[in-house]
Amino acid sequence: MNVRNKHISFSVYAWRQFCRNRLAYFSLYLLGFIVFIALFSNFIANDQPLYAKYRGKVFFPAFSTAFHSFYLDSTLNQQTKHYEPIRFDLVDWKQVPLESVIWAPITFSANRPDPYNRGTIGPNDEQYYMAPDGKLEKSPFIFRHHLGATQIGQDIAAGLVHGARVALLVGLVSVGIAALIGILLGALAGYYGDTRLYTYRGKYYLIILGIITGYFYGFNTRGYILADAAETSVLVFIFQAMLSVFIMAANIFIFALIGNLFRFIPFLNKKVYIPVDSIVSRLIEILNSLPILLLIITIAGLFTQKSLFLVMAIIGFTGWTGIARFTRAEFLRNRNMDYIAASRSLGFSEARIIFRHALPNSLGPVFVTIAFAIASAILAESALSFLGIGVPDDVVTWGSLLSQGREQHSAWWLVFFPGLAIFITVTVYNLIGEGLRDAMDPRLKK
Repeated sequence: MNVRNKHISFSVYAWRQFCRNRLAYFSLYLLGFIVFIALFSNFIANDQPLYAKYRGKVFFPAFSTAFHSFYLDSTLNQQTKHYEPIRFDLVDWKQVPLESVIWAPITFSANRPDPYNRGTIGPNDEQYYMAPDGKLEKSPFIFRHHLGATQIGQDIAAGLVHGARVALLVGLVSVGIAALIGILLGALAGYYGDTRLYTYRGKYYLIILGIITGYFYGFNTRGYILADAAETSVLVFIFQAMLSVFIMAANIFIFALIGNLFRFIPFLNKKVYIPVDSIVSRLIEILNSLPILLLIITIAGLFTQKSLFLVMAIIGFTGWTGIARFTRAEFLRNRNMDYIAASRSLGFSEARIIFRHALPNSLGPVFVTIAFAIASAILAESALSFLGIGVPDDVVTWGSLLSQGREQHSAWWLVFFPGLAIFITVTVYNLIGEGLRDAMDPRLKK
């Protein structure tokens, strides 16, 4: 048995070590449960039935509106002999005399208030619903707000279910953007350092001039266009921002080509090193010296139109520094390894060495940072939602539910349940991150 263990790869050792961490291992299952709730939130919390039979016709309202929110169907009225249209998202299915029905576990939608239970109804308060015969009756168990309701009648349990999807989406997309930026910059800084990437002096000077002119023509002179685009919509702003980036990149490329024309001058034909590591390190220090939450709030406040994608983009573009630092450190360690030297001796290009050989062997500790970054992104989104910044008003999030508890101090359920959801999700990611950090320790492989 000991002989066989000698040939077990480090990934197997890492997984065994991760499984020994009971809290991290349990958190992995808990995260899977949260992901399941987020993926199937439309079928877990919905005021439309999963299955309904009405006037002899079978409907699947929750499934139909999941793919087409304005789904329209019709039924035959036996008395008038006319087909009557039914728009699923406008029908109050609780008042329809259904022949048979299967409801979702939570019979309320997150953004649709209950008109019969307003005024911060608690979990144990009397609750009512409108029966199919038009009478206001006490709610049966399946139609109760089991975790309470907000001032306008929004169900807390439905808000928690649909808020899980928003939280995970913000965490994954924003950290995906941050990981893309951080891994790219960290890899370049760690691999090239300050003395491995060089060019000719004339080209180097003209590239710097191209950056200055590109910024001037791409962003400075188009500042009013970007400002108007920010007030119009997020998509228009993204298009104009990408156009500005293209103008800046085109300027840099043109000036780089012009720089090659001056190589006949001896002074401009000398090689100079590009301090990639110093440039990236200074960018990291500048961003780390700023209060990130205040920076996010300031950037989000520049836009008149709220958008969830805008929140994810802002968090992503401001949260890449930690990932870049770890990637840089791993590349500094791996760039002098034997397999990198062998790749160079075989004549592989620098891009292939970086992305095909060095990067896969440097991502272990980066995954740990990504797990912690997702937790930080969820906290940042909750803070913005709590302050009413960035996230649209019609999107129910854990932070927006928590914000309603500020005005209703006696409604403890408005604070307890959303706060508990944020605490559990952030703790799960932190525990998984700690488990990965211990499992990825190379000293474990003996």
